[in-house]
Amino acid sequence: MAEEENKTIKEAKLNDENIELSSLVEQDNSYVQDAVDQYEKRIYDLQQLLEISRSLCSTLEYSTLIESILYTCMCQMHVTGAGIFVLDEIDLNSFNLSSNHTGIDLDPSIKYSIPTDSPIIKAICKNNRTFTVNSLKELLSEDADIKEISSLNPTLIIPLFHKNRMNGFLILGERLDIGDGSEYTSYDKEQIISIASLAAVAINNAALLEKSSTDMMTHLKLKYYFFNMLTDKLDMAISQKVPLAVLMFDIDFFKKFNDTWGHACGDYVLKSVAKIIKQNTREPDIASRYGGEEFTVMLANASKDDAVAVAERIRKQIEQNDFEYEGQHMKVTISIGCSVYDSAVNPVESPKVLVEQADKALYVSKRTGRNKVTFATEEIINSTEASE
Repeated sequence: MAEEENKTIKEAKLNDENIELSSLVEQDNSYVQDAVDQYEKRIYDLQQLLEISRSLCSTLEYSTLIESILYTCMCQMHVTGAGIFVLDEIDLNSFNLSSNHTGIDLDPSIKYSIPTDSPIIKAICKNNRTFTVNSLKELLSEDADIKEISSLNPTLIIPLFHKNRMNGFLILGERLDIGDGSEYTSYDKEQIISIASLAAVAINNAALLEKSSTDMMTHLKLKYYFFNMLTDKLDMAISQKVPLAVLMFDIDFFKKFNDTWGHACGDYVLKSVAKIIKQNTREPDIASRYGGEEFTVMLANASKDDAVAVAERIRKQIEQNDFEYEGQHMKVTISIGCSVYDSAVNPVESPKVLVEQADKALYVSKRTGRNKVTFATEEIINSTEASE
């Protein structure tokens, strides 16, 4: 009887030991599996960062790059919206949101532009880390106004640093809960900072191209850039069978401004006219300083009626504008020529030919009284009369 009891006790102990050992093995397996899952996630995320780097660094067109950054951040961080305040690379005096956002509601009463000497920018620059609205407020005085940021209801704010210089900062909108909660973990913040570093490099590269292709006086594109883009857009228009318009402008009697009031006055007129032209173009359009007092504009997907309407609007605004320089009120007018690629009516295949057609129409405007818009009809295109 005693032997049976001892045997039963031994079996019970052995069974308990087996259960305990089995539990330890299960815990070890669970720990190992968790470690494997974490490493696999990190490897996947590193692969994602590599793909993001390739994508961003291969995109130099500014608006396309910004859009790519926004959607990358939204996808990686599971947020419903994002925006980027970018340093004005021409004047270097403010960080502007402009149209660099998606999925975020703006307050029309707020100008989303923050001066570079603002306490907000100084606080972000000194602390290269992620912020919430509350943590940013803690770094500022109690009366500091951060409505340009707080009105966007961001869940996270991330500076974009390149070579110890901040060229912008990211705003992330509402975060979705995909099973792990909507709070950002330390790992999430590390990931978005890595993405922000890649974005900062890409923005810097695009900004260098932007500056090298921009006329510093008028802030319009240079002639060579205009032709490069026109070549690409014309190829696209031909393949898609959509119209593409070119406008060519020339300031009437421009020499008199230099001769009468000096070259500084001439520069003022050039900058003022360029500003009006730029204000009347859309995001896909390209306005350039063609040379001297001549300007060109490419209007994407624009028919004859569209092109003439835009040209006439610009002409009227310049004619009606009060150009005041050092107390002198001056009237400025501009002559314009228009040409349109049309697969049925004017199937040109060369950007040079399309510009030459607009130039011929411009010559007609100047020869027949100036301060007018002329469209490049078949008769004008086939004319052998040389332009000025």
